[in-house]
Amino acid sequence: YFSGNVQVTGTLSKGGGSFKIDHPLDPEHKYLYHSFVESPDMKNVYDGVVTTDENGFAEIILPEWFEALNKDFRYQLTVIGRFAQAIVEEEIHDNHFTIRTNFGHVKVSWQVTGIRKDPWAEAHRIPVEEVKPPEEQGTYLHPKEWGQPEEKGKDYPELQRMRQELASHAPAPGLEP
Repeated sequence: YFSGNVQVTGTLSKGGGSFKIDHPLDPEHKYLYHSFVESPDMKNVYDGVVTTDENGFAEIILPEWFEALNKDFRYQLTVIGRFAQAIVEEEIHDNHFTIRTNFGHVKVSWQVTGIRKDPWAEAHRIPVEEVKPPEEQGTYLHPKEWGQPEEKGKDYPELQRMRQELASHAPAPGLEP
């Protein structure tokens, strides 16, 4: 259990992830959860809403560090409020891109994704698949979810060791059951 900020300078691997907050509509009685959005790539997501000018053009200005951090851009455009066509007129260069609609004054929701290209990301790409090392063959990270006994867990020997160690220590004063 952590309370406060945590910084990990290496790779964090986990079975799942979410945020948990006090529910915005009933903070005294409920929690709200959302899952992470994940990808096999080190993907960054940027989005916004813009209205094209009278000629159907809009320039999207991205942060000054955008191209230094990202590569392999993908674009999504969705027109809001009326039937119109929208295209990426000019792809990202100098940290901006231009969209165009076939009518002026069209509201457009945009999303751009990029793959990290900073030195750390380039040196530490996450493998999408890997063969388990020989000593982990036949074990599971989450045996229960696969209908397997706890003993098939990769960490079972370490969990047993910790349980035995905890059982051998008397509880701290005030923490007795």
